[in-house]
Amino acid sequence: MVSPQVKREAATYLQSHQGLSQRKSCSLVQLHRSVGRYVFKKKSDDTEIKEKLKQYADQRPRFGYRRLGLLLRTQEGLLINDKRVYRLYKELGLKIKRRKGRKKALGTRQPMVIPLRPNERWSLDFVQDALADGRRLRILTIIDDFSREALCCHVAFSITGQHVAIILKTLFHQQGKPIMIVSDNGTEFTSRAILKFVQEEKIQWHYIAPGKPTQNAFIESFNGRVRDECLNQYWFKNIEHARQIIEEWRYDYNHVRPHTSLKGKTPKQVSEKAELSSLIAKRQSQSYSTNTLHP
Repeated sequence: MVSPQVKREAATYLQSHQGLSQRKSCSLVQLHRSVGRYVFKKKSDDTEIKEKLKQYADQRPRFGYRRLGLLLRTQEGLLINDKRVYRLYKELGLKIKRRKGRKKALGTRQPMVIPLRPNERWSLDFVQDALADGRRLRILTIIDDFSREALCCHVAFSITGQHVAIILKTLFHQQGKPIMIVSDNGTEFTSRAILKFVQEEKIQWHYIAPGKPTQNAFIESFNGRVRDECLNQYWFKNIEHARQIIEEWRYDYNHVRPHTSLKGKTPKQVSEKAELSSLIAKRQSQSYSTNTLHP
């Protein structure tokens, strides 16, 4: 006899068949008299509570058993403590799906400086929109922070980190390689493809602090212009139509649309002027070096 239930049954048998007292029978089977006198309570039916608990858990999948119990008490008026809620919670197999911690992005986090020439720093981010049939679009926007020139507005249904690396390589051949690229901590920009790309190209990649979009103000301002002046003005029938309209807007933005922050000039004018000034300075430096070596 090991369990209290078996000892209780033995003590009851001694009392009914042998005529022993409760004290004597409990002593013989080594059972405390309070345990011997215990009367089982009828187990309550938890079917209704389980249904309510499952209903609230489906409505609020990020709630744990404590907050679900609070809802049962406040919304349903049930007198139920957290221990009982937890038992039913486990019986139903409910649990919150734990989110994996995001990997920390590698890159510089020093204070950013204002660029002084083209290709010194690029910024990139994503903008989302939808077609007329409801399908979602993603637009990868890339600008030069010095001239505000829109280098790319790539439109696709899905853009991965590998796609971003391919687009940047293409821009490197067309525009030249920047010294630094700035982005947020999105999964596309912290992927293995981007980390490998940064190592191969040997460029600096600056990640802004999480929740601080103002640290990437140039691209945030540009995305606002894209949204206000282009995406909100057109209803795209298909992805080809969206690409055509957005590319036409990008050309207008770079070559026609004046910028108040650039003193009324277009990004292309600022970029060409800076390139011309750089070329003149380079030739003057070469001329000075030649005159110094050969007086």
